[in-house]
Amino acid sequence: MNFVEELRWRGMIHDITPGTEEMLSQGMCSGYIGFDPTADSLHIGHMVQVMLLLHFQRAGHTPIALVGGATGMIGDPSGKSEERNLLDEETLNKNQDGIRKQLARFLDFTSSRPNRALMVNNYDWMKEYSFLGFIRDIGKHITVNYMMSKDSVKKRIGADAKEGMSFTEFSYQLVQGTDFLHLFSKHNCRLQMGGSDQWGNIVTGTELIRRKTGGEAFALTCPLITKSDGSKFGKTESGNVWLDPEKTSPYQFYQFWLNVSDEDAAKYIRIFTILGKEEIESVISEHNKAPHERLLQRRLAEEVTLMVHSQSDYEGAVEASQILFGKGTTEMLRKMPESTFLSVFEGVPVFEVPGQVLSRGVSLADLCTVHSQVFASKGEMRRLVQGGGVSLNKDRVENPDLTVDSSFLLNGRYLLLQKGRKNYFLIRTS
Repeated sequence: MNFVEELRWRGMIHDITPGTEEMLSQGMCSGYIGFDPTADSLHIGHMVQVMLLLHFQRAGHTPIALVGGATGMIGDPSGKSEERNLLDEETLNKNQDGIRKQLARFLDFTSSRPNRALMVNNYDWMKEYSFLGFIRDIGKHITVNYMMSKDSVKKRIGADAKEGMSFTEFSYQLVQGTDFLHLFSKHNCRLQMGGSDQWGNIVTGTELIRRKTGGEAFALTCPLITKSDGSKFGKTESGNVWLDPEKTSPYQFYQFWLNVSDEDAAKYIRIFTILGKEEIESVISEHNKAPHERLLQRRLAEEVTLMVHSQSDYEGAVEASQILFGKGTTEMLRKMPESTFLSVFEGVPVFEVPGQVLSRGVSLADLCTVHSQVFASKGEMRRLVQGGGVSLNKDRVENPDLTVDSSFLLNGRYLLLQKGRKNYFLIRTS
């Protein structure tokens, strides 16, 4: 597999230094990407970089994932309009552990293959530097003029800049360049990859390697992913879409991919899956015959959810999705984890009912009118029941005077009422 050729047809190359493809064709090579440990989980905005490393390993090369324990203490100015808060060492260590576990789902760190992945922490070598040692050993090789020419610097010190830029952030590209130099020297790492906003930082590393060792190193960046409407990829109304199931449930994760536009799905299935070119073209062709069936989105959501989570998580997300479209069953509801259940019915009206009401049993009519306001009156409820328009926990209600007790509760706390096809209500015991 030709790594650069693979990325090219997938639309994953933005900039690449001359000679990169030729260098990679000469045999197994090491290449790295840095991950900033600002949280204990990656989100889908990081997944392009993860996929770069995955394809790199599939092409027979050695991927190096650098977790920035040192650079996380500084803060990368790229794409930022203001300086961010610095992280303490305890927080950084916690975040690094979370990121390590997630990367292990994509990369082979443990087998005996010669190109097994490597994870490093730049704090391990940066902590050895004194300030004087750093400016003598590194700083003298890169001019201020060179550093000032980078877009990440110019945007922060130009006429429109709000607060300027601290020396801490100004030095970031030197620290990142030092990482590349260290990996070049210790692991024969000749390629650094990243998002297109990292180009300036990456080529500072190639320049530092050239000036300090006379060696040749290379750079490759991928485009920053956007939605077809121009909005930011990976953000929802509730914030980032995380890879950690505790932060973004597998159901919510699956739904994100399921709900992308046709145009975005055709782009994302190339970038975020390892499906081959012919299979992707076949899926797109089938989708175009009946776009309303959203075959492309369903295949994309399946592939990415399986890659990030598990088979059971994926199946649970599909079942949860079916519930809102009338295909769910009581059994599905009963085995659904509470977090998924609440994700599915987020925003649905909730009525609180004391637990003792159900412990002694209550008629459904009283529960829905006296103890809650699911219906305005018992008469309204009886008419809708007669028309077959009321369900309790996805079972159609035949008798409005059905006795409901604690055995009906989902996750020990909830009842799901449905009026008509689309109107849901939750009763929660307190």
